[in-house]
This record gives sequence, C-alpha cells and structure tokens, in this order.
Amino acid sequence: MMRILAIVAALIVAIEHAGFLVLEMFLWQEEAGMQVFGLTAEQAEQTATLAANQGLYNGFLAAGLVWSVLRGNREFLRFFLLCVIAAGVYGAMTVSPAITYIQAAPAAVALVLSFGWKPRRRSFRAA
Repeated sequence: MMRILAIVAALIVAIEHAGFLVLEMFLWQEEAGMQVFGLTAEQAEQTATLAANQGLYNGFLAAGLVWSVLRGNREFLRFFLLCVIAAGVYGAMTVSPAITYIQAAPAAVALVLSFGWKPRRRSFRAA
C-alpha cells in the first residue's frame, strides 16, 4: 500500500512540474501565464527566455520522476524528489514563500511515503 501511495504522490509532483513546463515555456507571455506569475506584458517579454529555460528544467524533473516510477527505482525517485525539494526551498527563499506549499511540500510528502516502499523480493529458483 505504501508503494502505491508513494507512486501516486510522486506522479502528482511530476504532473505539477509538467504543468510548470507548459506555463513557463509556452504560456509565459500569454494572459494565463502572466496572471499565474503576476507579470506585466513587458516583464513577461523581458524574462521569456529565462522562463523557458526554467520550464525545461521543470520538465527534466517531471521526466526523472516518471522514469523512476516506471523503473520501480526508489533511489532515483528519492533523488529527483530531493531535487524538487531543494528547488522549492530555494524558490521559497528567493521568490515567494508560497512555493514551499506548491512545490516543496508535495515532494516532501512523496519522499516520506517512499520510505515505506519496500523492495519486492525476488525468488531465485534453480533451473
């Protein structure tokens, strides 16, 4: 059961980061993107390249989380969750404290749940 909860929590974090990718790479200068990030059209235009770069990194985090789940690799999953937590803490300190709840907290929940994920036993039978 803990394995399933950890996987679901990690996939929620991955979906969240895929959404960040879309917002930052494709919608940054659109009304939706500017509204989410509280930007003027001028600010969005001036920072579009930086936002796209940031969005790409969020995509890498999402891909790493999904890859870890598909491989069933707890260690990689924990690594990517720790990366998300580090980015969230840094963002909370430098941009907005709300990032703690949006980014770092969901990843921390998934990380804690991953410690209840027990590896599957493999039986070795003589041929």
